Amino acid sequence: MNAAIPHSSTIADEASILARTLAVARELTAELHPEMPGIDRLGAEASIERDFGLDSLARVELALRIEQAFGTSVPDAAVAEADTVRDLVQALLSAPPAAASAVPIQKPARIEAGAAAPPLPTTLLEALDWHAREQADRTHILLADREANPEPITFGDLRTEATAVAAGLIRRGVRPGDTVAIMLPTGREFFAAFYGTLYAHAIPVPLYPPARPSQIESHLRRVAGILANCEARVLLTFARVKPLVYLLRTLSTQLKTIATVEEVSETQATFPTPSVQPTDTAFLQYTSGSTGQPKGVVLTHANLLTNLNAMQRATGITAADCFVSWLPLYHDMGLIGACLGALVFGFPLVLMSPFAFLSHPARWLRTIDRYRATITAAPNFAYEVCINKIDDKELAGLDLSPLRFAFNGAEAVSAHTLERFAERFARIGLRRSALTPVYGLAECALGLTFPPVDRGPLIDRIDRDAFLRSGLASSTDRVDSAALTVVSCGRPISGHAIRIVDADGTPLPERTQGRIEFQGPSATSGYLNNPKETARLFDGKWLDTGDLGYLAEGELYVTGRAKDIIIRGGHNIHPQELEEAIGQLPEARKGGVVVFPAADRRSGTERVVVLVETREQHPPVRSDLISRVNRLAVDLIGLPIDEVVLVPPRTVLKTSSGKIRRAACREAYEQGKLSAAGRAPWVQFARLALRGFATQCTRRARRLATSLWGVRAVLVAACLAPFLWLTVALTPGLLRRRRGAAGFVRFAVRLTGISLRVLEPKDAGRGPRVYVSNHASYLDALVLIATLPPDVTFVAKREFEESFLLKTLFKRLGCVFVERHDVSEAVAAAGELQARLRAQESLHVFAEGTFWRDPGLLPFHMGAFLAAAATGAAVVPVAVCGTRAMLPDGATLPQPTPLEVIIGEPLVPEDASWRAAVKLRSMSRAHILTHVHEPDLELGPMSSAP
Repeated sequence: MNAAIPHSSTIADEASILARTLAVARELTAELHPEMPGIDRLGAEASIERDFGLDSLARVELALRIEQAFGTSVPDAAVAEADTVRDLVQALLSAPPAAASAVPIQKPARIEAGAAAPPLPTTLLEALDWHAREQADRTHILLADREANPEPITFGDLRTEATAVAAGLIRRGVRPGDTVAIMLPTGREFFAAFYGTLYAHAIPVPLYPPARPSQIESHLRRVAGILANCEARVLLTFARVKPLVYLLRTLSTQLKTIATVEEVSETQATFPTPSVQPTDTAFLQYTSGSTGQPKGVVLTHANLLTNLNAMQRATGITAADCFVSWLPLYHDMGLIGACLGALVFGFPLVLMSPFAFLSHPARWLRTIDRYRATITAAPNFAYEVCINKIDDKELAGLDLSPLRFAFNGAEAVSAHTLERFAERFARIGLRRSALTPVYGLAECALGLTFPPVDRGPLIDRIDRDAFLRSGLASSTDRVDSAALTVVSCGRPISGHAIRIVDADGTPLPERTQGRIEFQGPSATSGYLNNPKETARLFDGKWLDTGDLGYLAEGELYVTGRAKDIIIRGGHNIHPQELEEAIGQLPEARKGGVVVFPAADRRSGTERVVVLVETREQHPPVRSDLISRVNRLAVDLIGLPIDEVVLVPPRTVLKTSSGKIRRAACREAYEQGKLSAAGRAPWVQFARLALRGFATQCTRRARRLATSLWGVRAVLVAACLAPFLWLTVALTPGLLRRRRGAAGFVRFAVRLTGISLRVLEPKDAGRGPRVYVSNHASYLDALVLIATLPPDVTFVAKREFEESFLLKTLFKRLGCVFVERHDVSEAVAAAGELQARLRAQESLHVFAEGTFWRDPGLLPFHMGAFLAAAATGAAVVPVAVCGTRAMLPDGATLPQPTPLEVIIGEPLVPEDASWRAAVKLRSMSRAHILTHVHEPDLELGPMSSAP
């Protein structure tokens, strides 16, 4: 008889609940691993994964059995996060009664449909501003983790919360173009952080939160790699994991601020209105499967909106639809397809957390039914979970007939799964035509191919032997193991094209397997700070998806990842099918099998290796499992396996979304590190702490070296400054004084070890010149004295005349002092500049007039360009790079930074008109902007450089 959990439990109650839960866990383990020794000795502190051997799907089964045993609900987060049985029990006891009881659902509960979508927005913020202005009180997102009390987010609330985050980020020093990492679970804080970062004209970087302590080491090391790659200085996260992610500070040298959304939000503050352009980066999507340097896909507002509009044309989705999603927000299908799609097209979005689905798969279907949803989406594994883990009793009263699209993508689509899902849920109204296999990738924003609306899955049966030997996808009527089934993912979306090519990039005919390449306006410009991988991505104007497939009647059939294919004995071995077959063996853990090629150190050839997770310990059973794996391999690929490695549960490495990381598994195998995945959490914390300590020591050593260099530079400057002043003050002849000053500066540069590089045109021409440069630091004048010709006269602001030492120094160097603020004196100064140019004297002018602490090129004053146009003198643009970083605002010591001076080609004025002067100004700014890599502040404080 079921016993409900008392929520005012005594110690005795807790003990009995723990004993019953432990019995359920042992019973499930005995069913899954009947030969496993010592099951009865597994206690409350034993690891659910490493000791009980329960993977993600087995956790779902454990939760269902606990609910049946106690007549209650296991909290969603506990199903995914709990490390031990005691963790599960503590979550049960601490959950409020409402969260641990069955919730009656009222039907229907459809959200009000959108009135309209914003008319052709060019940026995401333009779309949000339109909604907040036109329909601020309408529900945009409904957070439905709590079935009884869903939490609405209106468009008005979202904009208010986002702008509060933006104000707080700007106040904390976030500047245009900075990256802000967001490690938050599904919830309103994520959206406030994401759009708030955009309102601050910064770039959001969604990261997946840590799931369990048993995975913390690999998780934080991968996150640290991403933070280093994108150079994020701010991480927004949630309070519960803040102590955990503080380890990232020891692993990432750039990260300065770790805060919650509540801590950064400033509701009373204001900030400059952003001038966001379609070509600005909207966010960085990090591909989850990378094993080396992280690959951050750069996606602009134009990329995203073009992709969303093309997908809308392919599907006909409107504001009248309703989307139910549990997909994580760090994943492109969940963030772009569901969330940004809801923003751009105005349909309501019902959002569940991934935990809600993983702990109770039926809740996904129940939510679709409750809100009469017409759209949903998930990877193939989710449909498989529903087939196997939802009890018939949970389907009573459900109606899926309104569902128009159940998108299946983000991983290999199984024909077997599609057919079984359609058959299983047809009795509750699911139409087969709603099942919609699609194909896309982050490098194309999201979607690339879609099938016709209402057609349903199109499955191609091809001859297995011909395909594995030659890549020829010949149709066959056979339905046995001699046939392969491949699902069509449809045709390219509007404005995009795909092609199939061989290893040399030569296009292949239909029904011939090759690499899938694409092009179109949704295509990324590359990976952030990763030129090597960006170069690999592009094949001329085409982008290499890294996937294999073939075309048939214009439709795309995806057959696998190019890097996963194993070529052996004339066969092209696709690992996915073999992995799925081996995973069906009783002793193997489904989803815990990986096939990959590995180098044979003795022969130098490539071998086929299979890792199989299993709890089996008895040698005869393990030997029999290896034999059956080999028999399966011979049946499916015609070849035996070179090595079958039986490994403990959780050894096979996976991405955050559950995809197998074959390259990482191969690397771990070849380096003998397969056991690393099974380390206890305390061991992982210790390793992270040691790694962080080493990183901190390295960082402190670098800081010390930087400080010592700064002290050295200050001492050199202090020692040479008096001699420089005396040399300039006492040396006769202007050119001698200028050459002497330049020599002192170059000597100081050599003494301090500064790298000073000068790039200039081969033929500088003759006649008077007006050199115009950017102004970023007090060091600019010294650098230019050392690099420009000695016959150049510097134009300085009149404020320097207030200092006796500077006034004497500048006058002896022949500087011209000008007034920047008084109009009459400025006009007189302009006349003096023209007179000097007519006297064949070259000038240097800081065209910005001054500098400020924040990076960016200020507007140029017209005086120098008008003088050049009036006298016919050529203008030479000069970009000074590195001085701002060498002497940053607020720094007490200079930093060791390489300096560069790029002198452009002389620009000759067309005539003496104002128009000619403006043209000189524009061309000079363009040259300098190209090289300084700082924001263009002429268009406003929130604009970025191209």
